[in-house]
Amino acid sequence: MVVGLCLGLLGASALPVAAAKLVPEGNRNAEQPAVPGGSAKRTRSGKTTFDAKYDKVYQLLKNDGALISKISAVATRYNVDPVHMVGAIVGEHTYNVDAYDRLQTYYVKAVSYLKSDFSFKHNGETVSQFVAREEFSDCNGKSDSYDLWICRENVWDAVFRGKTVDGKSWPNDRFGAVFFQPFYAGQTFGIGQLNPLTALQMTDTVHAVSGFRKLDDGDPQEVYRTIMDPDKSLAYMAAVVKTSIAAYRKIAGFDISANPGLTATLYNLGNPEARAARLAAENRLRATRGEAAKWPEENYYGWLVNDRLDELKALFQGS
Repeated sequence: MVVGLCLGLLGASALPVAAAKLVPEGNRNAEQPAVPGGSAKRTRSGKTTFDAKYDKVYQLLKNDGALISKISAVATRYNVDPVHMVGAIVGEHTYNVDAYDRLQTYYVKAVSYLKSDFSFKHNGETVSQFVAREEFSDCNGKSDSYDLWICRENVWDAVFRGKTVDGKSWPNDRFGAVFFQPFYAGQTFGIGQLNPLTALQMTDTVHAVSGFRKLDDGDPQEVYRTIMDPDKSLAYMAAVVKTSIAAYRKIAGFDISANPGLTATLYNLGNPEARAARLAAENRLRATRGEAAKWPEENYYGWLVNDRLDELKALFQGS
């Protein structure tokens, strides 16, 4: 299949770890890239501002020593700098949602999902039924949850998204939005604002490192409870960051572990392998022209993280 070929090309373009160039701290853009209109609209509708939302989530972090300690402990376990995790938290709560005033609220919300009756489906077809189709057969050999769900997401984009298959029209939208958002479009949850598909992708890594029970698309209540529970969702956040760093080192030849704005950008955008592959392809072309390599760049979300990096690092002083 086309998807299998694309994945093979990604592997073929991988660069040796030793070749990775360290990306230093700081923004590549002197000014913040434009903030999407949807984010601005949500903020206006809440009668607030980006600065006010940033201050609110920053104070939540600053005033909760227990939360900072948990973030530090999880980051150590996953071998990432904890500032990457607070960068993602700050970015999500500045541009996408408004932070709750107290961490305890997230725990209360998590419990509520155990009592809800819902499933991951589209037009009556569950995602389990959907991925059992022949089109997904190339994914069946994937043993890791991340590789499995990335493969399925790639098949969705290549075969179904915005197309008519066997007489049935499919939405021109993300796989996660079509099948994994039973309440409303664009939803993410918890202090890390994770979406269910991301949690399913990362469940094997989190199981291996943290020992948490593996998630399954047939038990959406457990998926939602997990991404709402700070004690568990922090592990999933760390796994996302670790995966992004590994993808850029292996595929694009850049070590972004010292630049939290870049990991925050990827946390916001998703698909780090595909983005790293596009950057690698562009740099191969630039090399043939005798041009300097293009370095990874932050988006508006990551730009804020790098711009406020000293404040974010200060959260861990003395912790």
